[in-house]
Amino acid sequence: MIIIGEKINGAIPSVAKAIADRDEVFIRELAERQSKYGANYIDVCASTSPDVEREALKWLMDIVQDATDVPLCIDSSDPNVIVDVLPYAKKPGLINSASDEGGKCEIIFPVIADTKWNCIALTCDNSGIPTDPAVKFNISKTLVKKASDCGIAAGRLFIDPLVNSIATVEQSLISFMEATRNIKAEFPDIHITSGLSNISFGMPLRKHINQTFLVLAMGAGMDSAIMDPSSLDMRTSLYAAEMLLGLDEYCAEFLGAYREGIIGPPKN
Repeated sequence: MIIIGEKINGAIPSVAKAIADRDEVFIRELAERQSKYGANYIDVCASTSPDVEREALKWLMDIVQDATDVPLCIDSSDPNVIVDVLPYAKKPGLINSASDEGGKCEIIFPVIADTKWNCIALTCDNSGIPTDPAVKFNISKTLVKKASDCGIAAGRLFIDPLVNSIATVEQSLISFMEATRNIKAEFPDIHITSGLSNISFGMPLRKHINQTFLVLAMGAGMDSAIMDPSSLDMRTSLYAAEMLLGLDEYCAEFLGAYREGIIGPPKN
């Protein structure tokens, strides 16, 4: 499982305050904690007003890169902001994100074509976020074609089939899983990712819903997640799912993580 650490995001009130106060210690601790618990990428998202987003995002990038060697996942809804801050990354990581909406992939793909950057690509277009798995699949094919036209191999893409909130779309997980299976069957080298918390908006017991989504989506072929790697419960679900899906030879990773206290009940 490729873990994209989600905790440095200005949409989180405590992080928004840290950005506004330029609290370097707070951001550094979030980066170090996510790195400690196995993040493969650390997402940095300013979520500020457009007039200060570039400066805030660069500030976050500088702190995270000073705190850890884990590659960045540069996150903005504005592809031009991503392009502008890309030169401040010390090494290639992950772009979050491109899509077939508003020409975003036409801005991102040519810029990263001749680099080692990978890219999250969302299955949405100018019609919005689809609920039909067939539409998600067709958009993914369009994204793969546009990436290929720029010389970007499918293995550099992390397709996000965009799970809807279960509170508003009761077949949300079913649609996500069907789209995932179809995408992986057509493009086996592609990664499938998702922000786990999206499915539980508007619901109680969100942590439990998110954990269950992680396990079921992994069973459908999802091999990446935007999540909190420092969550003991989430880590335990992830290791258990990998083991049960036959992705952990001789249960070695699960047992090793248990012995080291990375998973399992909190130790007194």
